[in-house]
Amino acid sequence: MATFCKLPGATLATLSGAKVAVIGAAEASPYKPGTPSHSANAPAALRAASAGFAGQLHQFDFDLEDTLLAPGTSGLVDAGDIATDSNDAAGNRARITAATRAIRDAGARPIILGGDDSVPIPWFAGFEGGGPYTVLQVDAHTDWADVIQGNPFGYGSTMRRASEMAWITGMVQVGARGLGSGETWQIADARAWGSRIVTMRDIRHGGIDAALAHIAPGAQVLVSIDCDGLDPSVLPAVNMPTPGGLGYGDMIALLRGVAAKAQIAGLALVEYVPERDDPHRLSGLTAARLAAVTMGLMLRGP
Repeated sequence: MATFCKLPGATLATLSGAKVAVIGAAEASPYKPGTPSHSANAPAALRAASAGFAGQLHQFDFDLEDTLLAPGTSGLVDAGDIATDSNDAAGNRARITAATRAIRDAGARPIILGGDDSVPIPWFAGFEGGGPYTVLQVDAHTDWADVIQGNPFGYGSTMRRASEMAWITGMVQVGARGLGSGETWQIADARAWGSRIVTMRDIRHGGIDAALAHIAPGAQVLVSIDCDGLDPSVLPAVNMPTPGGLGYGDMIALLRGVAAKAQIAGLALVEYVPERDDPHRLSGLTAARLAAVTMGLMLRGP
């Protein structure tokens, strides 16, 4: 299997010495059992996109303000894909949680390449026993639904399920705009729980600092990026494109700002749809670069 950024391959049983470990998951809890996730092919596509710049990772990276693979750098591995089955949502969740826990038990920080936005739910569950954690979600939608089509673990319920985990004590949701976040009661529930919803209107008025102000110094942060949090002019290959989102530079400023004041404990990158990308896979390249920069920030962070 091709690895992300051509990193050394590993298994969940061979993570000794790893500092950051990449895994892939095509899906977790689909709304239509038996139908693969709209982002099922994303882990492989993101790895393929990363190959385009993997040979340059020894060069200075202006997004990182450092060299990702400086001489002597080690501890970055790709542990492959978690086996998933669109007919086995419970099994998918259990395997994603177990894989995340295995990476953490090995002393590494996990980056999971989704897959749809139901993947972060069991990924968050794998952080049980640590924390407390703050979730930083980048998304056009708030994902505070409860049960949709009889499914409480689907991609519309991600942040509500996260809020029910005792080890997650804070939440900052960045990029909300337009339609698709459900009814008013869902937003009210999010705010009543304590989630800080930083809309794109807030970002336009206050810049990225409007989001960073809600990240406590020294916090352990779980970053969850739904690719539709970015503007479709930047990353159009998503399931629900929504105008008016974050730019690539905004994302780099946000990630670097978080790393400067807190610890990025993990990254979930979801909702990239390769079948909607252009022939040059520019959306995939953008998403892969975000993952690579985050990996560098995690490697150098506290």
